[in-house]
Amino acid sequence: MELRLGHVLLQSGILTAEQVEQVLARQQRDRKPFGLLCEQMFQLDPSVIEEAWAQQYASLTRNIEPAIEVFEPRALELITRRQAWQFRVLPIRFDDSELMMATTPMHLRRALRFASEVIQVPLYLVMADPEALGEALCKHYALPGMTPQSVTDWAMDDLLAAVTGRKAG
Repeated sequence: MELRLGHVLLQSGILTAEQVEQVLARQQRDRKPFGLLCEQMFQLDPSVIEEAWAQQYASLTRNIEPAIEVFEPRALELITRRQAWQFRVLPIRFDDSELMMATTPMHLRRALRFASEVIQVPLYLVMADPEALGEALCKHYALPGMTPQSVTDWAMDDLLAAVTGRKAG
């Protein structure tokens, strides 16, 4: 069963069932995206909609085990070590012309922003367990001071910034 954005917002306590129905009714009439209507009708912050969308996307895409995936060098070459760790992304391979790239549910928003701004090929994101993603990042994008557990440690962004000489975030 597909997880709908309205259901995510309802389950999160952001909208009531009545508000979801109001948005659906307006959507039938105006043909605008559900999230945009929520922002307009109930003054929801776009980041709230983006987080709900990330939950929805994570529930719809598949989960992978990076340790058993086949990696293509041309996919790995698309990003730097710093980018892989900063955005918690792992390019894996091309399926036809689309890049399959892994992240975790908690990093999905960040990964999507990075991918849409930097990666110049069509792609789709799949989910991985944070530690499994960290192990694969250590293998394919080794960076001093980073461990598999670094994927879930936001303080590691500061270390990453110090090691690479770049601003964290």
